[in-house]
Amino acid sequence: MRNNLSVLNIYKKKSTNSKIVTQLLFGENFKKIKKYKSWIKIKNNEDNYEGYIKNKKFPLDLKNTHKVSSLCSNIYSKPNNKNRVKMKLSFGSKIKVLKKSGNYYKFEKYWIKRNCVKKISFKSKNIFHEVTKFKNIKYKWGGKSFRGIDCSALVQLFFNFNNKFCPRDTEDQIKYFKKKISLKNVAKNDLIFWKGHVALAISKKNLIHAYGPLKKVVIMPIIKTITRIHQTADLKVIGVRRIQ
Repeated sequence: MRNNLSVLNIYKKKSTNSKIVTQLLFGENFKKIKKYKSWIKIKNNEDNYEGYIKNKKFPLDLKNTHKVSSLCSNIYSKPNNKNRVKMKLSFGSKIKVLKKSGNYYKFEKYWIKRNCVKKISFKSKNIFHEVTKFKNIKYKWGGKSFRGIDCSALVQLFFNFNNKFCPRDTEDQIKYFKKKISLKNVAKNDLIFWKGHVALAISKKNLIHAYGPLKKVVIMPIIKTITRIHQTADLKVIGVRRIQ
């Protein structure tokens, strides 16, 4: 099955009052595990994450050809910027291009600007290239879009965009990435972990993370962040991992 909504919430239980554990972006495929009256238990093909979504008709899988490379992209009903649709696609969303017209690609019944997408095979030399485009995006538990994102999703999104696997949650990410680095040797693109939290070093001195207490994605000095989290949450760094 394929998600054809801009963002689809996945819940821990069969209730919208339940915790949102993650989201599916447009074009992401999933497997239906079990169908209930108004809910479906699913497994996300990207990371095998399981949860519940509201039961509705979803299209079958498609072979995606392109992925959204801008933070968010307007969608149009015609190949011009005068007929904008309410829907917007977030970074990492996937589409199957059917045809092109001028500066636009058509997918399904919609159009998107060509400069907002890359070919599905595209990989950046720096996996976290342009991660700072998420600066000031709202913090949202379980979120993974421009409307709201959490700390582990910020990391996972850029792996997925570069066609690489990454677990969804911090407790699985710290186990998955094996190369341990001492904090004093931290460098650009290293991942710094606390219990239930992860941040990305963007240099030897600074990091970026979706930080709940500040309710947004922020760039902060590494030492200041470590001190603040220790003082406010009584948590110490439990590991630093280097991406190989």
